[in-house]
Amino acid sequence: MSVESWGWRPDAAHAVLRRRAALLARLREFFASRAVLEVETPILSAAGVSDPQIESLRTQVRGLHGTSYLSSSPEFPMKRLLASGIGDIYQLCKVFRDGEIGRWHSPEFSLLEWYRLGFDDEALMGEVDALVRELLSPERALAPAERLTYAESIRRHAGIDPDLCTDAELDRAAEAHGVACQAGLDRDAKLDLLMGFVVGPRLGAAGPCFICDYPASQASLARLKPGSPRVAARFELYLDGIELANGFHELADTAEQRRRFLRDLATRQERGQHQPPIDEHLLSALAAGLPDCAGVALGFDRLVAIALRATRLSEVMSFSIDNA
Repeated sequence: MSVESWGWRPDAAHAVLRRRAALLARLREFFASRAVLEVETPILSAAGVSDPQIESLRTQVRGLHGTSYLSSSPEFPMKRLLASGIGDIYQLCKVFRDGEIGRWHSPEFSLLEWYRLGFDDEALMGEVDALVRELLSPERALAPAERLTYAESIRRHAGIDPDLCTDAELDRAAEAHGVACQAGLDRDAKLDLLMGFVVGPRLGAAGPCFICDYPASQASLARLKPGSPRVAARFELYLDGIELANGFHELADTAEQRRRFLRDLATRQERGQHQPPIDEHLLSALAAGLPDCAGVALGFDRLVAIALRATRLSEVMSFSIDNA
């Protein structure tokens, strides 16, 4: 039988898909036990993401004027629900990001996102840890979670202090680890390369590792903490050297959020990237009043891959992008 005649078959084995379904059922039980409501929000939007590190997929919808964007995250519509007074919510949905293809990346993937009222980033890290342990047990015993600040993780694993080094020193540190920094990259982009290729792969070998207190310039949608230097109330979770989650004590200041969107768009313009429209619905929701809350997005496919000891995302997806 030819290879082509078998091209219709799924990437993941049936046993893997059954275990994935069992993990999904346990995930829903976890949130139900904590009275967190499951919601659904649109995949298509009139606004795209402004983050220079993410590219939205664009499409044209007959009967609608202008470009529509496939969701890269359900964050903005979920925050609109929060502002309406719905309470604690979670969602597991498909999201889309252009140009993300590789062993641990896919342009279409499953994202788990949830928001907890009255939580800050510290409290939410505890709940993320609890969820991961619930889904990975009893097959895997995890060491107690480790927490490192962003600066500590780079000092420990890249050998340079991001708060004190010059750009030239940062370039040399990257080169010493085999990472080439292009001349046109800004400081945050160079730090992202170090985190992605040097620091991240060394994190979470025995148990969950939370990286917290990101630089203020990488605050994204997180509020800033007091002190010097200013840092963001943002964290990321790593396990087995894989980035699993990104969470914030959510920014609720409308004017500051608009400033950040405009700053992102200016960076995108400098880099020659597409300029998506700002999500005015989100800004209106913030103006109406976003409750004090923390939120996190977790890559469900990656968590399933870790649980099943897979070596790439395609092993736990019914059909990978190459087989869609």
